[in-house]
Amino acid sequence: MPEAPPDEPPALHVENVDVTYGRAVSALRSVSLTVPHGAVVALLGANGAGKTTLLRAVSGTLRLHRGAITAGRIRYGGTALDGRDPVAAVRAGVVQVPEGRRVFAGLSVDENLRSGGLGLGRRGRAQVQEARDRVLALFPRLAERTGQAAGLLSGGEQQMLAIGRALMAAPRLLLLDEPSLGLAPRMVHRIAEVIREINGQGTAVLLVEQNAGMALSLADHAHVLEVGETRLSGPAGELARTDAVRRLYLGEAAEDQGAA
Repeated sequence: MPEAPPDEPPALHVENVDVTYGRAVSALRSVSLTVPHGAVVALLGANGAGKTTLLRAVSGTLRLHRGAITAGRIRYGGTALDGRDPVAAVRAGVVQVPEGRRVFAGLSVDENLRSGGLGLGRRGRAQVQEARDRVLALFPRLAERTGQAAGLLSGGEQQMLAIGRALMAAPRLLLLDEPSLGLAPRMVHRIAEVIREINGQGTAVLLVEQNAGMALSLADHAHVLEVGETRLSGPAGELARTDAVRRLYLGEAAEDQGAA
């Protein structure tokens, strides 16, 4: 993980955030976390734990789902993100890849990629081309299909395209929501390699992932959410060795403390 200067604020700082949907449904309660520059931080938890809600709060898309931040602060690199819209978050360097990929099925691979750079103000043609070249180098399979309709790609290829589209905005913090969902094991392995490579190039990652083994193998730090609250937090390697995480998220039996 690249080290930032000691006086530089973290890439992301979430402090005591509460989120509600409508007037009654409490989705997050006093959730706090930090994503340092160049780090991968994983969010684990069952469906409904609040993981996607937290990503939406950071990316500014929460209001699109009739949710609202009712308490706490979200800052990215010293800039307030709570209450900002998605375009402002993207311009600040924070980009979310939503669950379910959500590519534009009727557009070509190339058109999907170029849509990822829209709304970022004045970027020269050379900058856009540089970003596109980076994405296609990362995903050679997409380079072979630039003119193909996105809706005709396999699920794994669509996930690559969704990540590639986000990278067109040159994010400094990438929010990934269930990138391995519904993919074959070989493609899950490839997506993990891609996340590692993206991070190795200096992009911080906040990763929501049901595949806890994959997430913990990639992450520097991890948090476990349960019913909107943080239950466990710590270095990923340490959490992977706890009985609770092994039993609930890694499918392993806890050690029998009474065994000889």
